[in-house]
Amino acid sequence: MESISEPFIRRPVMTMLLTLMIVVAGVFSYRSMSVSDLPAVDYPVIQVRALFPGMDPATMAANVASPLEKEFMKIQGLETVTSSSTQGATRLVLQFSLDKSIDGAATDVQSAISRATGSLPQDLPMPPTFEKTDPNSRPMFYIVLTSDTMSRGDLYDYASDQIAQRLKTLNGVSDATVYGVQKAVRILVDNEKLYNKGLTLDDVTRAVQAGTVSLSTGEVKNSSKVLVLKPQGQLEKASDFLNLVVAYKDGTPIYLKDIADCIEKLENDDFSAKFWKRGRASSYDSAVVVAVTRAAGANSIELSKKINDLLPIFKRQIPGSIELIKMYDRAESIIESINDVKFTLVVAFILVIGVIFLFLGRFTETFIPIVALPVSLLMTFVPMKLLNYSIDNLSLMALTLAIGFLVDDAIVFLENMIRRMEDFGESPLKASIEGAKEISFSIVTMTLSLAIVFIPLVFMGGQIGRVFREFSITIVIAILASGIVSLTLTPMMCARMLKPVKKENKTKLEIASYNLEHKFLKLYSKALDWCIANKRISVLVWVVSLFGTFIAFKALPSTFLPEGDSGFMFGAFIAQEGTSPAKMKVYQEQIEKVIRDNPNTYQSMVATGFSGMMPGNQGIVVCTLKDRAKRPPIRTVVKQLSSEFYKIPGVLTIVNPMPSLEISTGAVDKSQG
Repeated sequence: MESISEPFIRRPVMTMLLTLMIVVAGVFSYRSMSVSDLPAVDYPVIQVRALFPGMDPATMAANVASPLEKEFMKIQGLETVTSSSTQGATRLVLQFSLDKSIDGAATDVQSAISRATGSLPQDLPMPPTFEKTDPNSRPMFYIVLTSDTMSRGDLYDYASDQIAQRLKTLNGVSDATVYGVQKAVRILVDNEKLYNKGLTLDDVTRAVQAGTVSLSTGEVKNSSKVLVLKPQGQLEKASDFLNLVVAYKDGTPIYLKDIADCIEKLENDDFSAKFWKRGRASSYDSAVVVAVTRAAGANSIELSKKINDLLPIFKRQIPGSIELIKMYDRAESIIESINDVKFTLVVAFILVIGVIFLFLGRFTETFIPIVALPVSLLMTFVPMKLLNYSIDNLSLMALTLAIGFLVDDAIVFLENMIRRMEDFGESPLKASIEGAKEISFSIVTMTLSLAIVFIPLVFMGGQIGRVFREFSITIVIAILASGIVSLTLTPMMCARMLKPVKKENKTKLEIASYNLEHKFLKLYSKALDWCIANKRISVLVWVVSLFGTFIAFKALPSTFLPEGDSGFMFGAFIAQEGTSPAKMKVYQEQIEKVIRDNPNTYQSMVATGFSGMMPGNQGIVVCTLKDRAKRPPIRTVVKQLSSEFYKIPGVLTIVNPMPSLEISTGAVDKSQG
């Protein structure tokens, strides 16, 4: 009866061509796969935002958030609704069951917003908006623009028009958000003049709204020319508003300059962002941040390279008064973590091959599993590419764990063949064919048994199950690939590469390996005999070891994913409710001084006054550390900073390391990303 392996043994050219095809396809698949820190998972999470400038948080919660929540709760498959209201803004996070389509959820949310429109304030400037949210899509790249001479409003305009717009055109960029403060025209109404003219603030509001609209007025044409009318309906400068007609009294127009003064200022005077970098004595008062978010499925490494290639171009194009600084690049930590896993993969490969060589004692026999292992890995990359998987920490961890499994089948076949050549004096070809008949079924059984062990992970429920699905499927594919290689390539190589082996013709290396193995066996035999003769002591050692394992397990810190050392920290500072903007800026300077005085910090951004994003008594802290080789671990630096922050009276400051790996199952507020 012909075995599965016999056609591949008798047709080496066909086997080599198939192997070469697999190798080429595997290399192509590996090079074309996206690189990320974790698998891309489509979470059914939607974020809804409603803006009403000037409205207090309590009114926003009662008049905007509540009507929306009532309609959202009617949506089928909605699991949780989380809402937060701040000055002039309401944010709601809708999390659906995993079997809910994100597109279907978006349609239901749009319908719910339409139903809630009648219950919302009539003067709401714009209807609520929503967007699909990836919980793990935090900004991956931060660029800071600073200046000692340019105003914060001009800096914001430059960052929006020149930097962010260019970044948004890059393939793989989902969004480029500018965090800063825009310019605005302030209209300071004189109440006495307003009263004397018989007008109200509503009259002024309607006049400003009507006078700043963009209108399409058509075109004028004759037999030879066409002129498009371009009315200047959108007012931009303070001087443009002064001549705006508010009303007519007895046929006489009342201009805005008659009752008010118009000045050009910032949209939010309370906003303050201070950027500092080591080597500079003081911080920049004018600073904006451009945060780049990666599109789902985009290659983080390639996108980072594109952005880094643009930075020198930006620096050549921007005015000399602006300094462009790269503050954070998420791809750097991704590359570092991926390289660590790759190194572990290589070390595991070398150790496995070393053990095989030590016990087989011959390089020729060892060369066969050396070839079988990378071919199995390359074969694994092909279905991974077809399944749209990425090169990430979990998929590489799966391949690292599979290293030992990938050579098991090849070793079993190799040892059985050598046994037949030694015991029966068979030729390599005959030993391979007959050996394949004996153990082909065993190899299939071993492969399927190992693969089935990881099948339950594929069907694990919940959001964590989705993240680890790629891990489990990858390791199952790798095990099945090793079984295929062990039934095709390995038998052919055994039959064509090995020479007849006899027990009396062992090499010196084989003899040394045999003697070393038997020394270990003798030591093991003596230890086993002693344990059997001293059963009570053996049981006592077992109990102590078990108890010690339990104690050590309880004492070890527990976390779902290791924190790592990204060299980047973020946090917030919170003062007493009702703290004035001026006092918040005092806290801001004290916090920044603590960061500057720490020798392990490199850059920092401390900001407060985020109207519409967070309460006025809160601010954010972002800090970049020196290179890892020039400082202690990030957790040590966090403790150093925290101990100094606690000494600042009246404010609570908390900073945490940015995890190298992070799995989030709730929505991320990009405004605070």
